[in-house]
Amino acid sequence: MSKRRVGSRGGVGGVILATLFGCSLVSPAFAASHREAPKIALDPTADLTDVYFFRSWQDPTRVVLIMNVIPAEEPSSGPNYFNFDDDVLYAIHVDVDRDGEEDIDYEFRFRTEIRPPFNDLPVSYAGVDPVPGLPPAITALNGAGSEGLGLRQSYTVREIRRHRKTSLGTTTMFAVPSNVGNRTMPNYEGLAAQGVYALSNGGRVFAGQRDETFYIDLGATFDTLNLRRNPPVLTDAEDANDGVSPFGVDMFSGFNVNTIALEIPISELTNDPGATLGMYASTSRERNRHLREGDDDSSGSGGFVQVARLANPLVNELIIGTGQKDLWNTKDPSDEARFLGFYQSPRLAAVLNLAFGLTVPATPRNDLVAVLLKYPGQDPSGCSRRNPCSELLRLNVGVAPTAPASQKRLAVLAGDPAGFPNGRRPNDDVTDIALRVVAGALLGPVPRLGDGVNSNVGAPGTNVTANGISMVFPFLPTSHDGRDRRHIDCDEAGANPCN
Repeated sequence: MSKRRVGSRGGVGGVILATLFGCSLVSPAFAASHREAPKIALDPTADLTDVYFFRSWQDPTRVVLIMNVIPAEEPSSGPNYFNFDDDVLYAIHVDVDRDGEEDIDYEFRFRTEIRPPFNDLPVSYAGVDPVPGLPPAITALNGAGSEGLGLRQSYTVREIRRHRKTSLGTTTMFAVPSNVGNRTMPNYEGLAAQGVYALSNGGRVFAGQRDETFYIDLGATFDTLNLRRNPPVLTDAEDANDGVSPFGVDMFSGFNVNTIALEIPISELTNDPGATLGMYASTSRERNRHLREGDDDSSGSGGFVQVARLANPLVNELIIGTGQKDLWNTKDPSDEARFLGFYQSPRLAAVLNLAFGLTVPATPRNDLVAVLLKYPGQDPSGCSRRNPCSELLRLNVGVAPTAPASQKRLAVLAGDPAGFPNGRRPNDDVTDIALRVVAGALLGPVPRLGDGVNSNVGAPGTNVTANGISMVFPFLPTSHDGRDRRHIDCDEAGANPCN
């Protein structure tokens, strides 16, 4: 898919921020990419929710590329729970030469099997120790201890570079299943650790269920900005506390997502230690559903139609007009010139002004074109062959990663240059950053706007900081289990009031 199309064509001063990232700041919007377009909302296994791109804090010689799908997985949704789709091509694309088009692609295909005797049983997963006649508790993805995995998914990883296709797998790789509960899967965290596989390029990969790390007061936001404080401004002390939500409610608490995570040596992508790379993720559906991995597909991407894409959070959700959202999903990032008007005249800016009395910058918003569609130094006044526009998540690999305990949710706005919009880490608070940028943070001091949610609430498992930052690959916390899951809602113990 390199240089080809998968789918149909069709507080901190602005000077400091611009110096750090070439004005690489986000657009005005409030949620990552959950159910953002009419058609993709009907296709959850192909619906991209979040994309992350950052230098690994476990091994700074590597970068991490993550794509999540299937919004808001309720952990108790048995008996089949949540799986990747055999008919979807999942892909991560990387631009290494700043021309706005992908140079390297990583493609993922899944294959589902129903293992006997589950073809005659009414459930997909079962196991308990010791009950004669029932499989043992699930403790492995393969071999002894895996007998209770009635539905199991394997997958392949293929790199495409300059039209050369290379399988990166070193063994049969299995996706980590949904977290059913502690009787069926007594050590889910240990089971998930078995799902990390080495790749032939020196990297590693994980595919399976994880905690929904994105945090936002989603319902209040989409109730026409009915946030729980008006105006929604944090005090200095509230803003500095990354572990307490002062007035918002994390409406993704207790939900899961399906994750594909890659960790790749930087040297596999570039020889420039200070390079800025671009990436996006896509999902594509087969034109002919019988096509499978290993079948003749000499045209590479010819058997697929792109149905979703995602780079910077928020773009399709609250910049692109509803009538063009599904069209936007089918286009490559390098086709962004046709949507330029939505960036130059963002409709949401006017809404924010009316709702909260903000003095937002006047149009045309070439600052948003610069931060979302351009590499540092490129001209934001328009799009052309020599001055391309491409909607990519951009990462300067020369910026050292920040250790989990020292990461700031507001990233560059709080003096932490290793986070959004220099790539994006799972716990970067893109909601609050976006609010402040659209209010004029590049031009001078603005109110400490926010939705009142400062951290990932209730992240389970070990190797996780108190405010929900996962310290080890795949850098998203363990998923919530189906039996004991809890959604922390307003007016509950440990949560803020509803009003």
